[in-house]
Amino acid sequence: MNSLESLNQSLFLLANADPATPVWRIHAAMLVANKLILLVPGALAAAWLWGGEAQRNLALKALASIALGLFASYLCGALWPHPRPFAVGLGHAFFPHAATASFPSNHTIIIATLAFALIFDRRWAGLGWAALALAVLVGGSRVYLGVHYPLDIAGGLALAPLAAGATLPVWNRAGAPLTAAAQGLYRKVLALPIARGWIRA
Repeated sequence: MNSLESLNQSLFLLANADPATPVWRIHAAMLVANKLILLVPGALAAAWLWGGEAQRNLALKALASIALGLFASYLCGALWPHPRPFAVGLGHAFFPHAATASFPSNHTIIIATLAFALIFDRRWAGLGWAALALAVLVGGSRVYLGVHYPLDIAGGLALAPLAAGATLPVWNRAGAPLTAAAQGLYRKVLALPIARGWIRA
């Protein structure tokens, strides 16, 4: 075992909960680990449905960044498959999870990429830093519950700014017409709820 893997496992064992952990802590961690990520699609949908053109452009840019981050994550998992802790009998897993590649953490990538998309668009940097803190919290909870290693979370945090940064120059050139086209389709498909004032045109 190389020194980095040894460190990764040692840090995992330090952070991982054990069977004596109070049930309320496990339940709280499971809420953080598995439910807070739903804030991402909720926030993007809200920005689109009730925001102006700037918010819609940002939502689509963030979505494109997340897609790129997840593609990079898929490549990492395919090229360097790393088993999850429970797959090698290490520590304690507190909820069932498919034995997919552990590195990097997709939950972390999704939230952190949204965070960096906000940070790089300076108008929303405050929200971005809050989202980045949320990404760390969610990632840490998944280590605590035994389905990820600490380096999986670090990998997600490292890939996120790369994905958001790589999307930015492309979006600066193509974002406006893509947003306009998406708004045109949206206004046709959802004309009725728009007319009734439920969502913004």
